[in-house]
Amino acid sequence: MPRVTSAVASRKRRKRVLEQAKGFYGASSKNIRTVYDAVDKAMAHAYVGRKQKKRQYRRLWTTRINAACRLNGLNYSQFMCGLKRAEIDLNRKMLSEIAIHEPAAFTALVEQAKAQLNK
Repeated sequence: MPRVTSAVASRKRRKRVLEQAKGFYGASSKNIRTVYDAVDKAMAHAYVGRKQKKRQYRRLWTTRINAACRLNGLNYSQFMCGLKRAEIDLNRKMLSEIAIHEPAAFTALVEQAKAQLNK
């Protein structure tokens, strides 16, 4: 029976992992044993980072909305409560974009929220 090696498969696997480690510092991009560790760690950080990105953007939008609300004499929580009572369903991303690019429209939203709070 002929001797079969897994050279092609293992070379392909190593090459794929080395490609993922391209740009890493020192042995982390050259030595296959350290490359496996570095790529595993990088993938774990990337996974966590994708989750954190969503949190960070929501915090940014909330901060922007709060700043725009305070310019109009209202704080963030009161503004959001007023919008909910007025049945205005806009997500935080759109509210922050309106606050930045359309200050007059945002002021109108704040006025509607204030009117609902005073009822």
